[in-house]
Amino acid sequence: MDIVKNILEASHFAHEFIYHNQPLLTAQEGADYFKIDTGQTAPILIIKTNNNFFALIISGSSRRVKLEELSFLLGCKKTRMANREEVEEKTGFDAGNLPLIGIPLPHILDKQLFSYPCVYGGSGQLNRTLKITPLALPQLNTVIAITTVFR
Repeated sequence: MDIVKNILEASHFAHEFIYHNQPLLTAQEGADYFKIDTGQTAPILIIKTNNNFFALIISGSSRRVKLEELSFLLGCKKTRMANREEVEEKTGFDAGNLPLIGIPLPHILDKQLFSYPCVYGGSGQLNRTLKITPLALPQLNTVIAITTVFR
């Protein structure tokens, strides 16, 4: 079953699946392949706090996640990147194959994404990229914050 495709078909958001022969594993690879600004790519990261997991959708131009500020935002003491096994266990997807929608976790979005008419990110399949308006992300995910703790 293709969770991402099912969610999108039930939504009113225009989207495009773009198939490619090679996996695009970094924001720079995606930007080069699609000839877009790196900021228009939307990598997904999973973080673990002392009591929960969260999905972060960041702009590819963000250089780092400020874990201390993220901890403050979430009201927790410890925040770290989830390891590969935790990512697969909590999302149902491989770490390098996370989709922009369909992850059953609370989401935090990078405010920079909304400066673009569309973003390019994971679709849950290695050789398929999802192109969609960033306005769909808060509607199709459980978003708890839109922030600038990524830079």
